[in-house]
Amino acid sequence: MYGCQQVLIKASKQLEGYLEYVCSEAKKLSNCGIYYSRQLFFKTGKIPSRADLHKELGTISRNPHYHALYSDTAQQILTTVAESFKSYKTLLKAYGQGKVENRPKLPKYLKGRSGLAVATFTGRSVKLKGKNKGFEHLKGIRLPLGKKVKAWFGLSEFYIPFPSNLSIDDIREVRILPRNNCFYALYVYKFKPSSVPLDDSKALGIDPGVSNWLTCVSNFGTSFIIDGKHLKSVNQWYNKSVALYKKDKPQGFWNQRLAGITEKRNRLMRDAVNKAARIVINYCIENNTGQVVFGWNNFVKHNSQLSKQNNQSFVQIPTSRLKERIKQLCEQYGIRFTQTEESYTSQSSFINDDFIPTFGEDNKPKGWKPSGKRIKRGLYKTDCGFVCNSDCNGAANILKKVATTLNLKLSGVSRGSLSNPCRVHFWTKAKSPVL
Repeated sequence: MYGCQQVLIKASKQLEGYLEYVCSEAKKLSNCGIYYSRQLFFKTGKIPSRADLHKELGTISRNPHYHALYSDTAQQILTTVAESFKSYKTLLKAYGQGKVENRPKLPKYLKGRSGLAVATFTGRSVKLKGKNKGFEHLKGIRLPLGKKVKAWFGLSEFYIPFPSNLSIDDIREVRILPRNNCFYALYVYKFKPSSVPLDDSKALGIDPGVSNWLTCVSNFGTSFIIDGKHLKSVNQWYNKSVALYKKDKPQGFWNQRLAGITEKRNRLMRDAVNKAARIVINYCIENNTGQVVFGWNNFVKHNSQLSKQNNQSFVQIPTSRLKERIKQLCEQYGIRFTQTEESYTSQSSFINDDFIPTFGEDNKPKGWKPSGKRIKRGLYKTDCGFVCNSDCNGAANILKKVATTLNLKLSGVSRGSLSNPCRVHFWTKAKSPVL
């Protein structure tokens, strides 16, 4: 399996100049590859392979931006362009067969305020600074610049810090990511997945939301909620700040301050995704839980018809990234991850064993009505008068949707777990209750 680790590069003026040069040439070369591919497609209806792009830009036309980079780096950039056009061709075929709803568009030229793009160095191109491999955390890794750069400027390589928890032998790629006046090094490495013996009869149902970011209910009588209110406040602060700085400014206005608060917001969101996913995985390992069922409706954020304020909270919270992160960690630890649609799970009563139809299908009985209802925000009342947490009721119904397919027994879902979940705050100094 492959993992990645992103590290902020605290660059000096000299190192920042090297990084800007590499990333600017990467963008120019990418646009050259996109131009050639688009013109070939317009004239012949064919797309070039990565070998065609390497030959055309590297040998035939001798593109100056190709030779301004190390050969492996230039080839990797063009390979990315070729893969994007190959994906377009595949999606276009799927669209013709009715498997894709929206018609795909040809890859467009890279644009942006900074004029920079991602530069990728392969694992065989990078080396540790020095020969003592026992001190990786004190050394840097060497990134080559190529013969042309050495002839032009007298420079053949530059160095960036290397994280202490990785081995140079496991590195497959090093990507330089320019973002909001900062540079990151993304290390792609190979690792062996951890094999943890878990009980497949135990499952955790997850209902995503906003204030309650993740509501989790197990089929053995436990429940907890990962709080999302602080995340909402971070997002609200960011939107207010952007609106303040852009007031009375022309469209497309951007400056250093806007870049700074955008980067701060993005880091907080990334930190929240990693911490929330780790809470879920640690819970599964500690409680011997072998399955995770995540309720998710595809295109749930497309054309959302909420109010302006709710749209900001709902659309901008990175719940999809959190879902993918949980899925990655489940694969790493041998936990079975299942994604299921969550239509009618919030309306149906789990206590009364209501039938849960699927949206858009013909299995919904005529005149179907749930036996209970939401009496106010956050509370669900059954027809027998039992009041429980509405999100916990939805998470239990998510488990119910796949219980037959996954051979799950739901007799362990208790009323206590539906009415009194533990709330987890991952950004506060005070420790959350033990799960």
